[in-house]
Amino acid sequence: METPERALNRWIDKPSHLAEILGEDLSHLTPVTARYPMRISRYYLGLIREAGDPIWRQAVPDPAELEDTGDSEDPLAEEKQSPLPNVVHRYPDRALFLVSHQCAMHCRFCTRKRKVGRTFFIGKDDIRKGLEYIAAHPELRDIILSGGDPLMLPDETLEAILKELRAIPHVEILRIGSRIPCTWPQRITPRLTAMLKKYHPLYLNTHFNHPAEITPESTAACGLLADAGIPLGCQTVLLKGVNDSPEVMLELMRGLLRMRVKPYYLYQADLAQGTHHFRTRVETGLEIMQALRGYTSGLAVPAFVIDAPGGKGKIPLLPGYCKRPTRDLVRLRNYRGKISYYRQVKKDAEMEFPETVDTGVASCGGKH
Repeated sequence: METPERALNRWIDKPSHLAEILGEDLSHLTPVTARYPMRISRYYLGLIREAGDPIWRQAVPDPAELEDTGDSEDPLAEEKQSPLPNVVHRYPDRALFLVSHQCAMHCRFCTRKRKVGRTFFIGKDDIRKGLEYIAAHPELRDIILSGGDPLMLPDETLEAILKELRAIPHVEILRIGSRIPCTWPQRITPRLTAMLKKYHPLYLNTHFNHPAEITPESTAACGLLADAGIPLGCQTVLLKGVNDSPEVMLELMRGLLRMRVKPYYLYQADLAQGTHHFRTRVETGLEIMQALRGYTSGLAVPAFVIDAPGGKGKIPLLPGYCKRPTRDLVRLRNYRGKISYYRQVKKDAEMEFPETVDTGVASCGGKH
């Protein structure tokens, strides 16, 4: 049986180790990993077909990460909205509870690139204080377990947390955010899912970005979770060179539905330092959304959102409802009517964009 404790030899975390496996000179990656550590599961590494392909881009460090020094280390202002180091209380009725400091893979586009794999650590005392905070705030009805990745915890540790949360009267909904069904699907076992199903209503949002990630192994993992009665959603990130075309996104969304995973969000990439090379223009996402709707089931169409800079929350973007972005900025209005601006990546000379985008309201997102 796969468990986090028995999987230590499954991670590739040094460029020299990766070079031995791939038979390539990767010494130029050492300065990158000195700042932004690498971790790749052997399973996910096996999905790479060639250097620079969509799987490679998500997993293997890139010198471009060190060239990006202009964006924020904390683009969503999580630190300012954290009453405790491992609790983010941004919305009125829900909170993000960080319960693990480890991931099965260090995604190169991670919005918490400043923390995961570096100085980030969550211990038993942090968990206890987080539970006490949640219990002391009766407005919190929905708790999202995140990290790191909660499924990196041993079954017994994760169950102890779920049991404590379920004992809090005002906590109605439990959610787990995990990329493990995609990056280490062998971790999803009958024992794990039998434990999770005891704590319904419990939801799990996973994270697939490319059709190549939909494999017999990840399909089986999602099947075990779905058979345990756990509703599955997918939070995909729009990434340059990975999924920034309607054809790739359509194939991905259809594949997710076949795995009984509902496409939930399509995120515009956050303004996280070290990730600039993954960013597309907002128009790209709007074009993809327009290409999805009507050409596939509505079940396969996610909500295209920007998690607004400054911690102002997720804001939906819809073709026909978004004022045409300017060359440099996109104006956003959140659910409380507050305004923020998303700085655009400069247009790529090789890319072509339509001269106009159909508009329907005065600002991105409209009324909600």
